Amino acid sequence: MDKHVKISVKIGAALLLLTFCCRTGFALEPDEILVLTNGNNAASVRIARYYCSKRNVPKDNILSLPLGAKLNDTISRNDYEKSLAEPIRKELLTQKLPGKIRCLLTTYGMPYKVEGRGPLKYLEDKLKGLKKSVEQEKNTLKQLEDANQVNSPKHKQASHRLAQLQINIDRISGKETSASVDSELSIVLAGDYELYRWQPNVLKNNLLGLTFNTLMVSRLDGPDYNIAKGLIDKAIAAEQTGGLKGTAYFDSRGLTKDDLYGQFDRSLRDLATLTRLQTDLRVVEETTKELFTPGSCPQTAIYCGWYSLKKYVDAFDFVDGAVGYHISSWEAIDIRDPNSTQWCPAMLSDGITATLGPVAEPYLHAFPLPTAFFSELFKGRCLVEAFYHTKPFNSWQLLLLGDPLYTPFKPVVSLSNLKTPEKN
Repeated sequence: MDKHVKISVKIGAALLLLTFCCRTGFALEPDEILVLTNGNNAASVRIARYYCSKRNVPKDNILSLPLGAKLNDTISRNDYEKSLAEPIRKELLTQKLPGKIRCLLTTYGMPYKVEGRGPLKYLEDKLKGLKKSVEQEKNTLKQLEDANQVNSPKHKQASHRLAQLQINIDRISGKETSASVDSELSIVLAGDYELYRWQPNVLKNNLLGLTFNTLMVSRLDGPDYNIAKGLIDKAIAAEQTGGLKGTAYFDSRGLTKDDLYGQFDRSLRDLATLTRLQTDLRVVEETTKELFTPGSCPQTAIYCGWYSLKKYVDAFDFVDGAVGYHISSWEAIDIRDPNSTQWCPAMLSDGITATLGPVAEPYLHAFPLPTAFFSELFKGRCLVEAFYHTKPFNSWQLLLLGDPLYTPFKPVVSLSNLKTPEKN
């Protein structure tokens, strides 16, 4: 082979490798996962060990925490800091290779909701002043409304001031400072931060996925131990048979307004097109206000839709490896309740392999856009990477249920395609 041709081929291979790294980032490896277990709960310990054996995670990557034998869904803010955050932080900062762990895996037997922090101290006088200002602004608004000036600039300004005052009151009072344990743990290394509502997820749209103060977090959990364990087995089964196969079902509502609801509805319709273009899955859409009816979705590989609040519809026959989520509030409040009609526990009981949902009101903009999340999976990302590359917030309400390493679709470009140039 000509010398210049050899050089060109090598440069081309290097560029392809660079393109691969930029497109898929540095894929999560088993030894980059720290598995968290409740050392007082036998089922939690078993699932942690089982996961490590099935996914080749080093056994030294199990961190056992004494959280009590009882299955507690919720942990207080003080106990979270003392029993979870502090020992995890210590483990991460005293490893032989600090910064190596990129993902935490929480397990059945660990709490998944953390309570709010309570009122801020020494701000009682400020709180009284804010409440007095609220009453003044309400009086101003009433006067303007009585004068038929509802749409006037003065009314809009007063409404804005009232909303801002209420935000300040809520922040001081400790309202909306609860979160999912997993979302809080994602920034366990971030130092002090405001607990009111949310913090931006710096991994979102971060192509290389490189940061040292934000961790990806996934959970193996569900209505019982066998369901939680099945999240591992079904993910591996799908991978071993060449990836996810079956039918994708998308349930939009025909919304067309140019607002956030319209944006999410368009994303569901766009996702149907994207799935047809990028996968071999059959696609079925429901584009009206109706839902898929019971038993109408055989061989479900993917599901995404909305909006049936805490009222799961048993429409799906989930295949091994099935991935999906329902865009709705409060769908992961009781993930261990086998009789719950919330979408997360009900889908887990019905056999889904990976899902996500909120443990409290998250607001719509906290969900990953359907097109964004599933597009990451179609590219060959693993489950936890797809979630953290597309979810907007940490220290907030969503949690991810499933094997973090689960990769339902093969990467578009893989290192195995990069062949060494032949020699003459």
